[in-house]
Amino acid sequence: MAIVTINPATFAAETKRPNIVFLLADDQRNDTLGCVSHPILQTPHIDQLAKEGTRFENAFVTTSICAASRATLFTGLYERTHRFTFRTPPIQDEHARQSYPYLLRQSGYRTGFVGKFGVRVGDGLTQQMFDYFQPHGRSPYFKTLPDGTFRHEVEIAGDQAIEFLQACKADQPFCLSVSFNAVHAEDSDKVNHYPWPKVVDGLYEDVEIDLPKLHDPTIFESHPEFLKKSLNRERWFWRWDTPEKYDRNMRAYFRMISGVDHVVGRIRQAVQNLGLADNTIVIFSADNGYYQGNRGFAGKWSHYEESLRVPLIVFDPRNSPKQAGQVTTNVALNVDIPATVLGYAGLNVPAAYQGASLQPWIQGDEVVSWRKDFFCEHLMELGTRIPKWEGVRGNRFVYARYFEQSPHFEFLHDLQTDPDQLINLVGKSEHAETLAQFRDRCDTLRTQLGGVFTPNAPPVND
Repeated sequence: MAIVTINPATFAAETKRPNIVFLLADDQRNDTLGCVSHPILQTPHIDQLAKEGTRFENAFVTTSICAASRATLFTGLYERTHRFTFRTPPIQDEHARQSYPYLLRQSGYRTGFVGKFGVRVGDGLTQQMFDYFQPHGRSPYFKTLPDGTFRHEVEIAGDQAIEFLQACKADQPFCLSVSFNAVHAEDSDKVNHYPWPKVVDGLYEDVEIDLPKLHDPTIFESHPEFLKKSLNRERWFWRWDTPEKYDRNMRAYFRMISGVDHVVGRIRQAVQNLGLADNTIVIFSADNGYYQGNRGFAGKWSHYEESLRVPLIVFDPRNSPKQAGQVTTNVALNVDIPATVLGYAGLNVPAAYQGASLQPWIQGDEVVSWRKDFFCEHLMELGTRIPKWEGVRGNRFVYARYFEQSPHFEFLHDLQTDPDQLINLVGKSEHAETLAQFRDRCDTLRTQLGGVFTPNAPPVND
């Protein structure tokens, strides 16, 4: 893999490059925002971002787990290429040196990171990627400060983000990545799963919480045994298995989302107060979706829409006012975000990147989507608790192959006639040709991205 080298002086005579703020939530699927007409959630600051910018109605991650997805968000590579997830070696140095913060810093940007890093890189590389690096975790969410007070992790992230912004100089562009631990559950606490910041105390206390749309037990029972015994079911018993537990945890989960929204508002206000708003692009997304009890599941990790779909909003203040509030149905992926960030900074996208810049749709250009489908997968080594799979999500059909089962267990869903993915079309003669096409397409994309998965195989470097 060729390493990109950049001379900051190259940009000296160019038009002032934009600042970039990238806000990333954890475990938040696409429909959990007020701006998508959620009947309960209050997210006024993120809603305002969507009102001013571009919302991607069809945004997805290619691997639905935080470690692999965040590696993709840094490197612009699929999991099968970067090969990073939990229990693997750090991201290869070659990939880290093509990450968006590394390249931006090399080109003269001041770069900052706050919150859940979620990945590992080689010794000394965080110092090469970031001028300001303040990682912190969620265990516990409330942390004791030097003065003895307690403060929630999302509020600390907001404090540090504002500290970074206040230290920025007018003559140097910046890129700040704020990666919230919220709204991930506190897995070590089986009672108080979703600790919310104090600023949202009492919110949602008097609203009615409906059961999940796909709560019918027959939906869970229709699954093969290996999914019924997976970690998705194990954690369902932690959080959602009784009406009382579901009601309590959903209120807490919603409060955490509103807590993140509150900090988004604080950060945007700081950008405004510092006179930076007219040249600061803001991106909001999440690292993966979340079942919230649907299908009798708790987490993410598998091939259904609840797991793969995420919010994605991009606001460029330099856009024409007529683009404000636009919603695009074009498919966007987490693998596109690094290319988008580099594109905004005026940098060439590395040839190794496997996504593409989303700028044409954000700018309102009349372009035809280049993406008719995309590869998705989950390769973490955790025995039978998270079954590995690979598949293709098309505009109409979704194919998934759980390849460690003997024989392979396959799913084929028709999103047009069955948007909730309740019917598996594998074995139905009228869909045999479609199934064959998707099997071939999955094989083709898999080969392009790294080949058949082999545990402990080295990452792809070219």
